[in-house]
Amino acid sequence: MGIFDKIKEKLSQEFIDIVEWLDYTDDTIAHRFERYQNEIKNGAKLIVREGQTAVFVNEGQLADVFKPGTYDLTTQNLPILSTLKGWKYGFNSPFKAEVYFVNTHLFTDEKWGTKNPITLSDERFGLVEIRAFGTYAFKISDAGKFIVDIVGTDNNFTNFEINEHLKSLIATRFTDTVGEANLPIELYAANTSELSETCQEVMQPEFLSVGISLEKFYIENVSMPEDLKKEIFEYSRIDKIDLDKLTKFKTAKAIEAAAANEGGTAGAGMGMGMGFVLAQQMGGMMNPQMGGQQATTQQQAAAVPPPMPQAVQYFYASNGTQAGPVPFEQLRALFAGRTINRDTLIWKSGMETWKPLNEVEELKTFLGGNTPPPLP
Repeated sequence: MGIFDKIKEKLSQEFIDIVEWLDYTDDTIAHRFERYQNEIKNGAKLIVREGQTAVFVNEGQLADVFKPGTYDLTTQNLPILSTLKGWKYGFNSPFKAEVYFVNTHLFTDEKWGTKNPITLSDERFGLVEIRAFGTYAFKISDAGKFIVDIVGTDNNFTNFEINEHLKSLIATRFTDTVGEANLPIELYAANTSELSETCQEVMQPEFLSVGISLEKFYIENVSMPEDLKKEIFEYSRIDKIDLDKLTKFKTAKAIEAAAANEGGTAGAGMGMGMGFVLAQQMGGMMNPQMGGQQATTQQQAAAVPPPMPQAVQYFYASNGTQAGPVPFEQLRALFAGRTINRDTLIWKSGMETWKPLNEVEELKTFLGGNTPPPLP
């Protein structure tokens, strides 16, 4: 570039009399107005459009901030810059200052997520891992603080440059919030709205400390490993159903299926039973006296059924209080659902004292196998 070209560039930029910024992008947050040696003509017009804020910086120090409107750049409209420069009676043209235009519109649909699983402690399932992701929206609430603390001397600061910092901040505060919430693990996914509001309140002060306002925060999904999800569903079903009714229902279905399957094993068993009945009837015809006595005895026995066996009922200790009685199968379900464990105190009729579950002989099957008796 020749000397005359440099002079032409200097003159064309030194005497700029309109300071404005037209944003043609969707991701620019802050843009520095460029001109030769940062010189602006005295009396130049500053145009700040809606959704913008203009920030004047002098030698790294925040000077004046202008909201949307049109201004004449004089000592009257630049009171802080005038004080910094010591211009008591006006300033000579041109004057020097860096001008940053800050985009103050709402930046929406920003993504966040946990890079690594979050480890939580659940009373029933122990240590578990969850992941979460969602969206958030923010805008610049204090342009001066944002320029000084975040932008610095960057001449074109974009959304991408701040997003990584914001996503790391969100992930950290989200982890702290869910850890302190101490909810049952299955309730995190069921209460995303309340959890989103709580997280936004926790994060807002840190956003504001750098001039950013967190306008919206959404948790779209909280996920967990598939094996844990199946375990939670199984526990939920066991906790809600009546085990006695379930057992009777399954027994009735099994009898119905056996009766329908005449060609199968169950049908063969039923046929054998009918054969035994016919044989007894034939024996009675061959020996009327004996058959009559047997028939009379059988009729009497059939008329008076034997007493029903009494199912063993168990009592168990829960949080220092007595609970029950419950049958064997329901006690097994309580053990599977971790309501009770191997050290839970158990008592049944015939026992002199309460004993831990792992010392009750028939309950040792809960622990993964029977314990053989000592050798003679």
